[in-house]
Amino acid sequence: MTDIPTPQGKPRKAAIAAWIGSALEYYDFFIYGTAAALVFGKVFFPSSAPGTGTLLALATFGVGYLARPVGAFVLGHVGDKFGRKKVLVSTLVLMGLSTFLVGCLPTYDQVGVLAPVLLVVLRLMQGFSVSGEQAGANSMTLEHAPEGRRAYYTSFTLNGTQAGQIIATAIFLPIAALPEEQLLSWGWRVPFWLSIVVAAVGFVIRRTLEETPAFEREVAENGVAKLPLIVLFREHGTDVLRVIVAAVIASVSTIFTVHALSYAVNTVGLDRAPMLWVGVLANVAAVITIPLWGKLSDRVGRKPVFIGGSLGCAVLIFAYLWAISAGGYPLIFVAGILMFGVVHSATSGVWPSFYGEMFSTRVRLSGMAIGTQIGFAIAGFAPTLATAVAGTGRDSWLGVSLLTAALCLINVAAVATARETYRIPTGHLGVKPATSAPVATACATKAA
Repeated sequence: MTDIPTPQGKPRKAAIAAWIGSALEYYDFFIYGTAAALVFGKVFFPSSAPGTGTLLALATFGVGYLARPVGAFVLGHVGDKFGRKKVLVSTLVLMGLSTFLVGCLPTYDQVGVLAPVLLVVLRLMQGFSVSGEQAGANSMTLEHAPEGRRAYYTSFTLNGTQAGQIIATAIFLPIAALPEEQLLSWGWRVPFWLSIVVAAVGFVIRRTLEETPAFEREVAENGVAKLPLIVLFREHGTDVLRVIVAAVIASVSTIFTVHALSYAVNTVGLDRAPMLWVGVLANVAAVITIPLWGKLSDRVGRKPVFIGGSLGCAVLIFAYLWAISAGGYPLIFVAGILMFGVVHSATSGVWPSFYGEMFSTRVRLSGMAIGTQIGFAIAGFAPTLATAVAGTGRDSWLGVSLLTAALCLINVAAVATARETYRIPTGHLGVKPATSAPVATACATKAA
């Protein structure tokens, strides 16, 4: 094996590009979740009972996650064979186009069952696109980052994701304040139409990205794998499985973003605007805390920070959903911001680096994309599962809390069995412990 040190990249530029791109991409993705919770049940499923219509609308949110594993296999192959940049540009264009078209859809009253069918098709396009976004951006920032600061720089991908959610929720605040008739006729379409601007800006930004030094070195020294997926499952099959299981921690995000909002507005009868503000303020807090958690994990390790965040979410979900059931806005704001904005951010600040560090450069994007997107597909149906299992009554908060806590504990088990990676040099990432010592010895001999 040749020299382990990776050529010096441009970590700040990569982190900024990943942050902006993720913010723009996830703006598109999250406005769908907000609309599914507040509008789609009435616009696309009006013939159903109110509870059934909400359940069907939330199911279309989950459908987008079904396309994620498929997109992960396709875009992971592209990213590991042809480069990270190609994936990051193509995903943004596809997301912007599909989101814009959602805003142009006819309603159920206009074309009948064709309306929800078209909605599902476009949602599948969104899911396919987003499947390569985070893995591509995480690979890009990780491979540009200096030693000892990988989690800090890579955390800006998730930081951008939270910013995208802030923008998406903030856009919906004045929209949600419209009279019901205007909201259901044209108001809900505006955030989707704005995605065309998002796509144009993001395209310009992503076009200026440079390929990572680690990928270029891999191509120059070893070439690319003809079939990266075969290499991935032969050398890192256990790591892919571990990431799949660990990624169910995203259920906290989907429960908070979609189910809790629907439960508060449609079941408890709380006002839309304050509940949207909970999401905005929680994500503002997350934008601040995510890089801080990433920086901490560069000092003390990935696993302690990750596990601590997961256990904290398992406890605080009870407080948040109970506060909603009680209808007390001050408690709702405190519990929501603390759980999602602070504690859940510990997991968000760590997993972009932790998952990527399990894989070697030649299969990193595939490993992250496939592992996370299958796990996220499970998490995407968490709101639907929560509503179906716990019911739609006011007392359903306890069952949903128990379900969410169980998913958090599953994540803890997966993370606890993983190898700690924060002190491993970038060039050694993905090298199994049995072979890392000889490699390090060989490099030391060469240097001497």
